[in-house]
Amino acid sequence: MALLNSLFGKKKKEFKASCQITKEPIEKGFGYLLTTAQVVTSRKYWDMIMTEPETLSYTLSHFKNQASGTQMRSMIFEKYAGIAKAWIISDSIINYFEVDKTQARENARKWWASEGSFTPDNTGPAVQTLEPSDYTSLKDYAILEAGRSRVAV
Repeated sequence: MALLNSLFGKKKKEFKASCQITKEPIEKGFGYLLTTAQVVTSRKYWDMIMTEPETLSYTLSHFKNQASGTQMRSMIFEKYAGIAKAWIISDSIINYFEVDKTQARENARKWWASEGSFTPDNTGPAVQTLEPSDYTSLKDYAILEAGRSRVAV
């Protein structure tokens, strides 16, 4: 019976990952693991997010003083800042973040080895892991200022 199971049994799915920001596949053992706080404290990240094709119209509306644009930017901020699990990200985007790359790479190795169950310290929504003043400051930037230099209004 064991022989038949080994021949015809279901094979375990290979654990795979793709960058949570760029969506590009990440080879096993590679990438960087960041917490939500590490991601959302990056101004470069917010400038990119708020000027992507999917969000650009909200940014333009916001800078034209339309409340609907500002409201949507606030919802976008809450969506990303509220992510509770760690982010696996690719080499192509790591320079957007001011983090210890050696530690982020080591955390990614642990994450791969545990098939995604490893979580670094301070994992959780940014509102729970950042100082209130830091959270407020980054929220203000993300909602009110991010992308301003990239758009002509």
